[in-house]
Amino acid sequence: MSVRLHKPTTRVCERCGRTERWDEQLDAWQIAREDDRKLTGNAHCIHEWDINGTFNPIDGS
Repeated sequence: MSVRLHKPTTRVCERCGRTERWDEQLDAWQIAREDDRKLTGNAHCIHEWDINGTFNPIDGS
């Protein structure tokens, strides 16, 4: 049985809508773009990312 680890690739702030995508080359989160517009949200927001207990990084299949 092989176990694979998968990581989230996007995250969205539940308060202001800021959206970020994981950049493999930079090894960091980057602000997402839509129609050449950055989805920055509110610069003064203390971001509440859409992370909860349902995400399971381990794929046991």
